[in-house]
Amino acid sequence: MSDIVFHEIAWLLLAAAGVGVLGAALRQPLIVSFIIVGILVGAFFPSSPQTGEQIAFLAELGIALLLFLVGLKLDWRVIRELGTVSIATGLGQVGFTAAIGFLIGIALGIDMLTSLYVAVALTFSSTIIIVKLLTDKRELDTLHGRIAVGFLIVQDIVVVIAMVVLSAIGIGTAEGSAGLSELWRIFGTLVVAGVLLVLFVRYVADPLTSRLARIPELLLVFAIGWAAATAAVAEGAGLGKEIGGLAAGVSLGSTAFRDMISARLAGLRDFLLLFFFLSLGVSLEFAALGENLGSALVFAAFVLLGNPLIVLLIMVWMGYRARTGFLAGLTVAQISEFSLIFMAMGVSLGHVNQAAVGLVTLVGLVTIATSVYMITYSHQLHERVAPLLKWVDVRGWREAGLGSGNPERPVDVILFGLGRFGGQLLTRLNAAGLSVLGIDLDPRVVRRWNAAGYRACYGDVTEQEFWSELPLTQARWLILTVPYGAVLLTETDARSGLLAAARSHGFAGHIALTVRDEAEAQRISEGDVVLVLHPFDDAAEMAAKRITDVDFEVQGQLSEGTRQP
Repeated sequence: MSDIVFHEIAWLLLAAAGVGVLGAALRQPLIVSFIIVGILVGAFFPSSPQTGEQIAFLAELGIALLLFLVGLKLDWRVIRELGTVSIATGLGQVGFTAAIGFLIGIALGIDMLTSLYVAVALTFSSTIIIVKLLTDKRELDTLHGRIAVGFLIVQDIVVVIAMVVLSAIGIGTAEGSAGLSELWRIFGTLVVAGVLLVLFVRYVADPLTSRLARIPELLLVFAIGWAAATAAVAEGAGLGKEIGGLAAGVSLGSTAFRDMISARLAGLRDFLLLFFFLSLGVSLEFAALGENLGSALVFAAFVLLGNPLIVLLIMVWMGYRARTGFLAGLTVAQISEFSLIFMAMGVSLGHVNQAAVGLVTLVGLVTIATSVYMITYSHQLHERVAPLLKWVDVRGWREAGLGSGNPERPVDVILFGLGRFGGQLLTRLNAAGLSVLGIDLDPRVVRRWNAAGYRACYGDVTEQEFWSELPLTQARWLILTVPYGAVLLTETDARSGLLAAARSHGFAGHIALTVRDEAEAQRISEGDVVLVLHPFDDAAEMAAKRITDVDFEVQGQLSEGTRQP
């Protein structure tokens, strides 16, 4: 029997890899491929009961590990830094989506309890997918990227609260005084668990992980075991495995090794989540999915249009530009893997049926698949809808506060990118007597350089309106220090190219671009760019010269010493 289980799981993994390759070619995240594999397996490839048991076990372990990593990455500092915009946008979007989603469910003839579950499930957005897409686009540290991460953390907190509430409801399903006593017991258990968590974080977490980190493999084994064991204890105490996994992650989230643990467990998380979607697909009825297609499309349209709209309106009301609100809003135009986990908990409590899970699964497929393209091509999409946003765009005062670079003073050099290389270049050019205006996408970097007495402002080279605000006619140099200048120069849409944008706005000076390798350098027209910067090659050349100069001097001193009597 074990051979049958092994063979079936082996073929399932191979099928998942094949569908994943196809999904990757379509630029879809693995979660979409995994859901499709689960649905197809459940509909056309029935497996043995023993295989189903193994898949269910791995699915539960995957959920515990997913929630462990969520707890591990709950960064309260992001919310504190962005302040009211994260909280207001996050809670506003959650409240709006839940309220309107509930009304849509009632209008579609769905019962009240199921409508409530579906409405809450629609409020969650996939942090994994959004962070991956923003990272690939190098927009994670932009203003809209950081705001998006902030309200995603607010959503994660709402997930935690929702699961705690569901756990309490599950405990309180008993009748009469027994149910009341169980609720009191679960409340006491939560208090005790909170106290133990605080004590662990305060006195145990740092020294324990520091000792284990001497052998990185041992630290990872401990992290997995800690997540599973805490989930098991929480399940035994009546809190549920989900709460246990979250608590385990939070308990290690303050350690210095949380990023290393998170990075190394990400692949294992994705692998185990495959089995969650397989188990979900096996439990769904393929015919029922077709019956829910119309309702799923209605909910999907609401998520794709309604969520970005409410985020846009909240951010404009709070003083941000419509462009920033639009780009941030696109990140919540999908539902999350937590939506499916939330619905699965509702099934285990007997509140909803598998048809409701199938409905949310279809919504997830449509919204995730569509939003990936919306986020990937967000700037092109903004160009098309920009005329429609003029009625809400009040040129937000919050972004104006990020610095204008003091345009009254003359500018010799406009420097894009104030990272490690760009920041050093800014200080050295200023020390050489040149007047430099630094521009960066990260508002934290802009504030830091302004506080240090340098001229810096927030801006995006892909935004055409921003170019008209730059002192291009007086600048002698335009320098791009981020290593994708060649991409901007060869953009198929000439309006988005750095060179075309600079020349069309009156810049007649010299251009210097940073490249990563010779392949990028060869893509740059020598007539357009006066200077191509190779940060690593230039630094290595300078370091080699200094080393040889010192070596020559030392050898000269030694030779001089040998000639002395």
